[in-house]
Amino acid sequence: MTQTLKVLALEPYNGGSHKAFLEGWMQSSCHEWTLLSLPPWKWKWRMRHSAITLANQTAEKIKAGEKWDIIFCSDMLNLAEYLGLVPQSIQKLPSIVYFHENQLTYPVAHPQEFDFHFVLTNLITALAATEVWFNSSYHQDIFLDELRDFLKRMPDYQPFEAVDDIRNKSVVRHPGIHQFQKRGKRAPGPMRIIWAARWEHDKNPELFFESLRILKEKKIEFRISVMGEQFRQSPEIFNTARKEFADYIDLWGYQEDRSDYETALLGADVFVSTADHEFFGFSVLEGAAAGAFPLVPEKLAYPETLELEAGNEDFFFKGGAEELAEKLAGLSEKVRGNNLWDGDPDRAIRVVEKFFWNTKAPLLDEELKRLFSHG
Repeated sequence: MTQTLKVLALEPYNGGSHKAFLEGWMQSSCHEWTLLSLPPWKWKWRMRHSAITLANQTAEKIKAGEKWDIIFCSDMLNLAEYLGLVPQSIQKLPSIVYFHENQLTYPVAHPQEFDFHFVLTNLITALAATEVWFNSSYHQDIFLDELRDFLKRMPDYQPFEAVDDIRNKSVVRHPGIHQFQKRGKRAPGPMRIIWAARWEHDKNPELFFESLRILKEKKIEFRISVMGEQFRQSPEIFNTARKEFADYIDLWGYQEDRSDYETALLGADVFVSTADHEFFGFSVLEGAAAGAFPLVPEKLAYPETLELEAGNEDFFFKGGAEELAEKLAGLSEKVRGNNLWDGDPDRAIRVVEKFFWNTKAPLLDEELKRLFSHG
């Protein structure tokens, strides 16, 4: 008989990849989930107050007679504070913290904005958890490697032993992604390129548009869809590029309706990332799952998730706009010859199918059972 656990999920910032991850897992899980969450708003305040707010919500649920077997939270929560504010019955539960990102190696646009208190929240949460899960090996390595250097900044009582304590209970558990329907026949027209990421500097949109400029100068035909989450202040490049490439645009901006986004992915030939910062890369992997050709920097989590060493070198570019443009020009030639995939259109799908929720959810469910049984 399948063992069903009652999971208490705590998500202070329920948006973006955090939300996609929990929704995907919960829909495919064999366990019973209670999700206590807060909207994705003012992340610094969320990291500060969510322990209080979620502890109060937990107390309400306990009054209503709810009980759980295990706690699952994201890196946005100060888990130690939360555990100090809830009844003993909750404090005793085994707990997992999932690191989607971290505040130590997450780039800030202005270095003076770096606040070491948020790094300490990550550190304390990891120490308080029974187990620490990272969404990629790249993420685990970069965080643990730089944590020691961070602790050297402390004036005294530098807890270097904490790094090994965290390392010893850390594991890599990739999240799952959505599975797409099979593509239909390609609609005629020039190469269709998608760039979809948060509209922020760490995704390096300047590099993308500079490569398009080169294609334009070489009179190579293309269409673009530029999508992704936007904030009140987005890099100025998006305003100038919208005018500069007005005649090349199919879609521009965040797609409110998920089905519109999926339709765009299923119609795209190439999915480009120019990120300088990526701990997993949901959007790229979804693009590949939809059958688009991924073209990504040879760094960050991409060599791990897109299996560089398994013979997929053509998915990667090094260097700047010139090389990216050159790669795109080559792909355009293949699209024109109706041979983008050299006769193997499912190659990228096979690379990323290990992340599909129907495969991933049972594995993660088993991990919860393992931790519970050892708890």
